[in-house]
Amino acid sequence: MRYIGHDEPWRQWRAAMAGERMHHAWLLGGRKGVGKGPFAIEAAHELVGAEPGRDHPDIIVLTHLPKDDKEAAKRDEGKPYEVARNIKIDQIRAMQQRLTTRPTAGERRAVVIDPADDLEPNAANALLKSLEEPPVGTFFLLVAHRLGRLLPTIRSRCRVLRFPPVEPGEIDAILRREAPQADAATRAAAIAAAGGSPGAAIDFVDLGLGELHGLMQALVREGDGDFSRRGALAEAIGARPDRQRQLAAIELARAVVAERLQDAELAALPVIADTHTELSILAAQAPTYNYDPGLLVMEIGGLLAKLAAPSARSHG
Repeated sequence: MRYIGHDEPWRQWRAAMAGERMHHAWLLGGRKGVGKGPFAIEAAHELVGAEPGRDHPDIIVLTHLPKDDKEAAKRDEGKPYEVARNIKIDQIRAMQQRLTTRPTAGERRAVVIDPADDLEPNAANALLKSLEEPPVGTFFLLVAHRLGRLLPTIRSRCRVLRFPPVEPGEIDAILRREAPQADAATRAAAIAAAGGSPGAAIDFVDLGLGELHGLMQALVREGDGDFSRRGALAEAIGARPDRQRQLAAIELARAVVAERLQDAELAALPVIADTHTELSILAAQAPTYNYDPGLLVMEIGGLLAKLAAPSARSHG
Protein backbone atom coordinates (compact mmCIF):
# COMPACT_ATOMS: atom_id res chain seq x y z
CA MET A 1 0.00 0.00 0.00
CA ARG A 2 1.33 3.45 -0.90
CA TYR A 3 1.25 5.98 1.94
CA ILE A 4 1.05 9.70 1.24
CA GLY A 5 4.01 11.70 2.52
CA HIS A 6 6.47 8.80 2.61
CA ASP A 7 8.54 9.72 -0.45
CA GLU A 8 11.16 11.72 1.47
CA PRO A 9 11.52 9.20 4.35
CA TRP A 10 12.03 6.42 1.78
CA ARG A 11 14.60 8.53 -0.08
CA GLN A 12 16.60 9.07 3.12
CA TRP A 13 16.31 5.43 4.23
CA ARG A 14 17.39 3.97 0.90
CA ALA A 15 20.22 6.47 0.52
CA ALA A 16 21.49 5.37 3.93
CA MET A 17 21.19 1.69 2.99
CA ALA A 18 23.26 2.35 -0.12
CA GLY A 19 25.96 4.15 1.86
CA GLU A 20 29.08 2.68 3.37
CA ARG A 21 28.10 3.08 7.00
CA MET A 22 24.42 3.08 7.90
CA HIS A 23 23.33 4.56 11.23
CA HIS A 24 22.26 1.85 13.68
CA ALA A 25 19.20 3.57 15.21
CA TRP A 26 16.34 5.40 13.51
CA LEU A 27 13.54 7.39 15.10
CA LEU A 28 10.36 7.63 13.02
CA GLY A 29 8.53 10.74 14.19
CA GLY A 30 5.18 12.22 13.25
CA ARG A 31 1.51 12.18 14.12
CA LYS A 32 -0.12 8.91 14.99
CA GLY A 33 -1.92 7.53 11.96
CA VAL A 34 0.41 8.71 9.17
CA GLY A 35 1.80 5.22 8.51
CA LYS A 36 5.05 5.16 10.48
CA GLY A 37 4.49 1.61 11.74
CA PRO A 38 3.94 0.08 8.28
CA PHE A 39 6.98 2.02 7.03
CA ALA A 40 9.11 0.54 9.82
CA ILE A 41 8.02 -3.01 8.99
CA GLU A 42 8.60 -2.59 5.26
CA ALA A 43 11.97 -0.91 5.87
CA ALA A 44 12.98 -3.78 8.17
CA HIS A 45 12.18 -6.28 5.41
CA GLU A 46 14.30 -4.31 2.93
CA LEU A 47 17.12 -4.17 5.44
CA VAL A 48 17.34 -7.96 5.93
CA GLY A 49 16.51 -8.77 2.31
CA ALA A 50 13.19 -10.43 3.15
CA GLU A 51 10.05 -10.71 1.07
CA PRO A 52 7.53 -8.03 2.17
CA GLY A 53 4.56 -9.18 4.21
CA ARG A 54 6.11 -12.32 5.66
CA ASP A 55 7.50 -13.08 9.10
CA HIS A 56 11.28 -13.29 9.24
CA PRO A 57 13.52 -14.58 12.05
CA ASP A 58 15.79 -11.54 11.84
CA ILE A 59 12.96 -9.01 12.30
CA ILE A 60 12.00 -8.49 15.95
CA VAL A 61 8.86 -6.45 16.58
CA LEU A 62 8.03 -5.14 20.05
CA THR A 63 4.60 -3.61 20.63
CA HIS A 64 1.79 -3.71 23.18
CA LEU A 65 0.99 -7.21 24.44
CA PRO A 66 -2.47 -8.28 25.70
CA LYS A 67 -2.97 -6.83 29.17
CA ASP A 68 -3.61 -10.23 30.84
CA ASP A 69 -4.19 -13.93 30.16
CA LYS A 70 -7.87 -13.38 29.42
CA GLU A 71 -7.07 -10.84 26.72
CA ALA A 72 -4.29 -13.09 25.39
CA ALA A 73 -6.86 -15.86 24.93
CA LYS A 74 -9.03 -13.47 22.92
CA ARG A 75 -6.06 -12.63 20.71
CA ASP A 76 -5.31 -16.29 20.13
CA GLU A 77 -8.95 -16.82 19.11
CA GLY A 78 -8.76 -13.96 16.62
CA LYS A 79 -11.06 -11.73 18.69
CA PRO A 80 -10.58 -8.05 19.57
CA TYR A 81 -8.54 -7.72 22.75
CA GLU A 82 -7.32 -5.04 25.15
CA VAL A 83 -3.61 -4.35 25.28
CA ALA A 84 -1.28 -3.39 28.11
CA ARG A 85 -0.66 0.30 28.60
CA ASN A 86 3.11 0.02 28.14
CA ILE A 87 5.82 -1.99 26.44
CA LYS A 88 7.42 -3.85 29.33
CA ILE A 89 11.01 -4.29 30.43
CA ASP A 90 10.63 -8.07 30.07
CA GLN A 91 10.05 -7.55 26.35
CA ILE A 92 13.26 -5.52 26.07
CA ARG A 93 15.22 -8.12 28.01
CA ALA A 94 13.90 -10.94 25.81
CA MET A 95 14.93 -8.93 22.74
CA GLN A 96 18.39 -8.31 24.20
CA GLN A 97 18.81 -12.03 24.85
CA ARG A 98 18.14 -12.70 21.17
CA LEU A 99 20.77 -10.13 20.24
CA THR A 100 23.47 -12.24 21.92
CA THR A 101 23.31 -14.61 18.92
CA ARG A 102 24.10 -13.91 15.29
CA PRO A 103 21.34 -13.14 12.77
CA THR A 104 19.70 -16.30 11.46
CA ALA A 105 19.54 -15.80 7.71
CA GLY A 106 22.08 -13.11 6.86
CA GLU A 107 24.32 -10.37 8.24
CA ARG A 108 21.63 -7.94 9.36
CA ARG A 109 18.86 -7.90 11.92
CA ALA A 110 16.12 -5.29 12.55
CA VAL A 111 14.37 -4.42 15.80
CA VAL A 112 11.10 -2.48 15.44
CA ILE A 113 9.58 -0.87 18.57
CA ASP A 114 6.09 0.52 17.97
CA PRO A 115 5.46 2.84 19.72
CA ALA A 116 8.71 3.57 21.52
CA ASP A 117 7.11 6.43 23.43
CA ASP A 118 5.03 3.82 25.29
CA LEU A 119 8.06 2.09 26.79
CA GLU A 120 7.78 1.93 30.57
CA PRO A 121 10.67 3.83 32.28
CA ASN A 122 12.71 0.74 33.15
CA ALA A 123 12.25 -0.59 29.62
CA ALA A 124 13.46 2.71 28.13
CA ASN A 125 16.58 2.65 30.32
CA ALA A 126 17.25 -0.95 29.35
CA LEU A 127 16.85 -0.14 25.65
CA LEU A 128 19.35 2.70 26.02
CA LYS A 129 22.07 0.18 26.80
CA SER A 130 21.46 -1.60 23.49
CA LEU A 131 21.51 1.71 21.61
CA GLU A 132 24.79 2.66 23.25
CA GLU A 133 26.48 -0.64 22.36
CA PRO A 134 24.54 -2.14 19.44
CA PRO A 135 25.56 -5.62 18.26
CA VAL A 136 27.17 -5.65 14.84
CA GLY A 137 24.54 -5.89 12.11
CA THR A 138 21.64 -4.87 14.37
CA PHE A 139 19.50 -1.85 13.43
CA PHE A 140 16.73 -0.26 15.49
CA LEU A 141 13.60 1.43 14.12
CA LEU A 142 11.72 3.29 16.86
CA VAL A 143 8.24 4.55 16.02
CA ALA A 144 7.23 7.59 18.10
CA HIS A 145 4.04 9.64 18.05
CA ARG A 146 5.40 12.16 20.59
CA LEU A 147 9.16 12.58 20.44
CA GLY A 148 9.12 14.58 23.67
CA ARG A 149 8.09 11.51 25.68
CA LEU A 150 11.30 9.69 24.81
CA LEU A 151 14.42 9.97 26.94
CA PRO A 152 16.72 12.67 25.52
CA THR A 153 19.54 10.12 25.65
CA ILE A 154 17.53 7.80 23.37
CA ARG A 155 16.70 10.62 20.94
CA SER A 156 20.34 11.68 20.79
CA ARG A 157 21.42 8.22 19.62
CA CYS A 158 18.94 8.06 16.75
CA ARG A 159 18.73 9.55 13.30
CA VAL A 160 15.26 11.08 12.92
CA LEU A 161 12.96 10.39 9.97
CA ARG A 162 10.09 12.88 10.00
CA PHE A 163 6.69 12.02 8.54
CA PRO A 164 4.74 15.18 7.59
CA PRO A 165 1.01 15.81 8.09
CA VAL A 166 -1.19 14.86 5.13
CA GLU A 167 -3.08 17.60 3.27
CA PRO A 168 -6.86 17.87 3.85
CA GLY A 169 -7.74 17.07 0.23
CA GLU A 170 -5.69 13.89 0.35
CA ILE A 171 -7.32 12.83 3.64
CA ASP A 172 -10.73 13.45 2.07
CA ALA A 173 -9.83 11.11 -0.80
CA ILE A 174 -8.70 8.48 1.72
CA LEU A 175 -11.96 8.78 3.66
CA ARG A 176 -14.02 8.46 0.48
CA ARG A 177 -12.17 5.22 -0.24
CA GLU A 178 -11.81 3.74 3.24
CA ALA A 179 -14.98 5.07 4.93
CA PRO A 180 -17.61 5.44 2.17
CA GLN A 181 -20.38 5.52 4.80
CA ALA A 182 -19.22 8.98 5.96
CA ASP A 183 -21.18 11.88 4.49
CA ALA A 184 -19.61 15.21 3.51
CA ALA A 185 -20.25 16.83 6.91
CA THR A 186 -18.71 13.89 8.78
CA ARG A 187 -15.68 13.91 6.49
CA ALA A 188 -15.20 17.64 7.02
CA ALA A 189 -15.37 17.23 10.81
CA ALA A 190 -13.00 14.26 10.68
CA ILE A 191 -10.47 16.20 8.58
CA ALA A 192 -10.62 19.19 10.93
CA ALA A 193 -10.13 16.99 13.96
CA ALA A 194 -7.41 14.78 12.47
CA GLY A 195 -4.64 17.36 12.31
CA GLY A 196 -3.11 15.86 9.18
CA SER A 197 -3.43 12.20 10.22
CA PRO A 198 -5.43 9.90 7.91
CA GLY A 199 -5.51 7.28 10.65
CA ALA A 200 -7.04 9.76 13.10
CA ALA A 201 -9.64 10.76 10.50
CA ILE A 202 -10.62 7.12 9.94
CA ASP A 203 -10.82 6.58 13.72
CA PHE A 204 -13.08 9.65 13.94
CA VAL A 205 -15.55 7.96 11.61
CA ASP A 206 -15.17 4.42 12.98
CA LEU A 207 -15.51 5.51 16.62
CA GLY A 208 -18.48 7.77 15.91
CA LEU A 209 -16.81 10.90 17.25
CA GLY A 210 -19.02 13.32 15.34
CA GLU A 211 -21.34 13.90 18.32
CA LEU A 212 -18.37 14.44 20.65
CA HIS A 213 -16.90 16.94 18.20
CA GLY A 214 -20.10 18.98 18.13
CA LEU A 215 -20.42 18.98 21.93
CA MET A 216 -16.79 20.03 22.35
CA GLN A 217 -17.24 22.88 19.90
CA ALA A 218 -20.33 24.01 21.85
CA LEU A 219 -18.33 23.98 25.09
CA VAL A 220 -15.65 26.20 23.54
CA ARG A 221 -18.21 28.49 21.95
CA GLU A 222 -20.87 28.75 24.66
CA GLY A 223 -19.32 27.53 27.93
CA ASP A 224 -21.11 25.33 30.45
CA GLY A 225 -22.44 27.33 33.39
CA ASP A 226 -24.86 24.60 34.52
CA PHE A 227 -22.67 21.58 33.67
CA SER A 228 -25.29 20.29 31.22
CA ARG A 229 -22.91 20.15 28.27
CA ARG A 230 -20.34 18.26 30.28
CA GLY A 231 -23.08 15.83 31.23
CA ALA A 232 -24.01 15.44 27.57
CA LEU A 233 -20.34 14.89 26.73
CA ALA A 234 -20.08 12.14 29.34
CA GLU A 235 -23.22 10.49 27.99
CA ALA A 236 -21.92 10.66 24.42
CA ILE A 237 -18.57 9.06 25.25
CA GLY A 238 -20.31 6.29 27.19
CA ALA A 239 -20.31 5.04 30.79
CA ARG A 240 -17.43 2.61 30.24
CA PRO A 241 -15.45 3.76 27.21
CA ASP A 242 -12.44 1.65 26.32
CA ARG A 243 -8.96 3.18 26.35
CA GLN A 244 -8.98 3.80 22.60
CA ARG A 245 -12.11 5.93 22.88
CA GLN A 246 -10.77 7.81 25.90
CA LEU A 247 -7.51 8.64 24.11
CA ALA A 248 -9.43 9.60 20.96
CA ALA A 249 -11.55 12.01 23.02
CA ILE A 250 -8.43 13.73 24.38
CA GLU A 251 -6.92 14.06 20.91
CA LEU A 252 -10.23 15.40 19.61
CA ALA A 253 -10.27 18.02 22.37
CA ARG A 254 -6.75 19.09 21.42
CA ALA A 255 -7.90 19.46 17.81
CA VAL A 256 -10.89 21.58 18.88
CA VAL A 257 -8.54 23.87 20.83
CA ALA A 258 -6.32 24.15 17.75
CA GLU A 259 -9.41 25.14 15.72
CA ARG A 260 -10.20 27.83 18.29
CA LEU A 261 -6.69 29.22 17.92
CA GLN A 262 -7.25 30.04 14.25
CA ASP A 263 -9.74 32.85 14.88
CA ALA A 264 -8.78 33.85 18.41
CA GLU A 265 -8.19 37.42 19.52
CA LEU A 266 -4.79 38.27 20.95
CA ALA A 267 -6.12 38.53 24.51
CA ALA A 268 -7.42 34.95 24.36
CA LEU A 269 -4.13 33.38 23.29
CA PRO A 270 -2.67 32.75 26.80
CA VAL A 271 -5.80 30.84 27.93
CA ILE A 272 -5.84 28.80 24.70
CA ALA A 273 -2.15 27.99 25.07
CA ASP A 274 -2.62 26.94 28.71
CA THR A 275 -5.60 24.75 27.80
CA HIS A 276 -3.69 23.04 25.01
CA THR A 277 -0.77 22.43 27.37
CA GLU A 278 -3.05 20.87 29.99
CA LEU A 279 -4.68 18.63 27.39
CA SER A 280 -1.23 17.63 26.13
CA ILE A 281 -0.22 16.63 29.67
CA LEU A 282 -3.47 14.68 29.98
CA ALA A 283 -2.75 12.94 26.65
CA ALA A 284 0.73 11.98 27.86
CA GLN A 285 -0.53 10.64 31.18
CA ALA A 286 -3.68 8.85 30.01
CA PRO A 287 -1.96 5.80 28.45
CA THR A 288 -0.31 4.93 31.77
CA TYR A 289 -2.60 6.44 34.45
CA ASN A 290 -5.77 4.67 35.51
CA TYR A 291 -8.18 7.58 35.11
CA ASP A 292 -11.82 7.24 36.05
CA PRO A 293 -13.64 7.72 32.70
CA GLY A 294 -16.31 10.00 34.17
CA LEU A 295 -13.78 12.27 35.87
CA LEU A 296 -11.65 12.32 32.73
CA VAL A 297 -14.57 13.55 30.61
CA MET A 298 -15.44 16.21 33.18
CA GLU A 299 -11.80 17.37 33.16
CA ILE A 300 -11.81 17.62 29.36
CA GLY A 301 -15.14 19.46 29.39
CA GLY A 302 -13.98 21.88 32.06
CA LEU A 303 -10.83 22.75 30.13
CA LEU A 304 -12.81 23.40 26.96
CA ALA A 305 -15.45 25.48 28.75
CA LYS A 306 -12.71 27.86 29.97
CA LEU A 307 -12.23 29.00 26.38
CA ALA A 308 -15.74 30.44 26.08
CA ALA A 309 -16.31 34.17 26.44
CA PRO A 310 -16.83 35.26 30.08
CA SER A 311 -20.56 35.91 29.57
CA ALA A 312 -21.02 32.48 27.99
CA ARG A 313 -19.17 30.82 30.87
CA SER A 314 -21.38 32.59 33.39
CA HIS A 315 -24.73 31.93 31.77
CA GLY A 316 -24.11 28.54 30.04
